[in-house]
Amino acid sequence: MFVDTPAKINLILNIMGRREDGYHTLRSVMQTVSLYDRVLVRPTEGGGIVLGCNLPWLPRDRRNLAWRAAESFFDAAGMPCPGLAIHIKKTIPVGAGMAGGSTDAAAVLRILSALYPGVLTDERLMALALSLGADVPFCMRGGAMLAEGIGEELTQVDAMPDCPIVICKPPISVSTKRAYELVDAYRDAPPPYPIEPLLAAMRGGDTAGVARSLGNTMEPPLFVERPRIGEIKAQLLSLGAQGAVMSGSGSAVLGIFEHDAAAQHAEAELKKRWREVFRVRPVAQLDPVRRE
Repeated sequence: MFVDTPAKINLILNIMGRREDGYHTLRSVMQTVSLYDRVLVRPTEGGGIVLGCNLPWLPRDRRNLAWRAAESFFDAAGMPCPGLAIHIKKTIPVGAGMAGGSTDAAAVLRILSALYPGVLTDERLMALALSLGADVPFCMRGGAMLAEGIGEELTQVDAMPDCPIVICKPPISVSTKRAYELVDAYRDAPPPYPIEPLLAAMRGGDTAGVARSLGNTMEPPLFVERPRIGEIKAQLLSLGAQGAVMSGSGSAVLGIFEHDAAAQHAEAELKKRWREVFRVRPVAQLDPVRRE
């Protein structure tokens, strides 16, 4: 069985504080977009997990979140892990702040739930998703969500209006751990971006209002550490984006455009300098798991 599993973008990301256990609290509005990895899972003879990927340098063992998702599913179910072949065709850029690893892990959980129906309740499955990473529960649900807590408190909100979005990732990645270290050390953090104007614009189908409401409190320290991320944001705005923002902890930046022609022009111009450039649209719901 397989599923095409989408990337996420953060329209607003506010880092609110740090808990005693080291986890950071946040308030964020996330949206899935039409950029997909394809994840395929096949039962095989014998035991053990074999993971393949079109990117040969990605880990193919427990260091890969999709591998750990499969292992954790059977641990939670109290079942021995059968033979499984997992293959991931990556399109979502790695280290971009777009939940590429989390969406692959969510896809594995969704496929295993289809292969072994009723083994885990929805509640246990979502708890398992959270144990794998803060973005995995969102990737299990998709659409548009307000995320709070450490990302596990999800409230469905109206999806953003259909519009072209251009995403550009520079040839650098910032680990989530490093990004949060930079945020913790930064002494001039901006105040949280107001979320209600964004939600109102999403309810009203106001693309320009959504674009005006974008914000990410992680940008200032990340732009100092990795100035090319800030350069991409400036370039998107100069090419006509109504608004632009870094997604998650970076390094991808997204720009919202009013018209397809403007987005196509921006995509072409960005590709003259940057290799990983994508033109996408919002996705309101996840694709179903399908048989081969």
